[in-house]
Amino acid sequence: MTKIFESIGRKILILLEESGKITMLLGQTVYQVFRKPSEWKSTFHQMVVIGNNSLGVVTITSLSTGMILALQTGSALERKISGSAAFLGGIVSLALARELAPVLIGLVMAGKIGSAIAAEIGTMNVTEQVDALRTMGTNPVKYLVVPRFLAALFMLPVLTIYADLLGILGGMFISVSSFDGSPGSFFESMNMYLRVSDVFKGLFKTIFFGGIIAAIGCYKGFETQGGAEGVGKSTTSSVVVSSMLILMADYLLTWFLW
Repeated sequence: MTKIFESIGRKILILLEESGKITMLLGQTVYQVFRKPSEWKSTFHQMVVIGNNSLGVVTITSLSTGMILALQTGSALERKISGSAAFLGGIVSLALARELAPVLIGLVMAGKIGSAIAAEIGTMNVTEQVDALRTMGTNPVKYLVVPRFLAALFMLPVLTIYADLLGILGGMFISVSSFDGSPGSFFESMNMYLRVSDVFKGLFKTIFFGGIIAAIGCYKGFETQGGAEGVGKSTTSSVVVSSMLILMADYLLTWFLW
């Protein structure tokens, strides 16, 4: 029993220590955002990396999600009430705007962008490039973290809007092709149930998700040790931790917003 409690206590202490380090990194990042010189050139570059280079995976994810959601929901509704597929527009758009698009894009970006950030900074750390920055008088948080943090905050909502639109188009395609619906009835149902506030609340979530992905990826990169093996561990850990925090934050934000 003593060993069990010691193991639990040790893990709790490690968790608290890691939480404290991440909080300190976030505080330093926010402080460096408002200090000159600004890193807008690097920020725009990171926005291209996060946004433009992720369009393919976001397109496939959002389009297939909207089509699957419409197909499954429409089949279930038609089994009980004939003609109920006319409500698919409201169901698909509401589910995508409130929950599915923000969370799915957050998880996809945690795997794509979070892992890339952890691998890039982790490689710089084990090859002593981060120490070289400090030697030259450059703040690593200002130079490495701030551009990635701001780019993630800006681009996650943009990618989510894109995912909302594609998911709705995918749902409409299934409604028309599989349930004999019409684009007019689909958009009429969407207009009946979806509110602008639902869209903005979903986008509000993604700001937090972007911050989580960038902060965890950068933190894991700075903590990397042990060469190539350490980079691999940091990359995997970044994706797992970011995904778990996104799901936890999603519950808290949903409870708060709705």
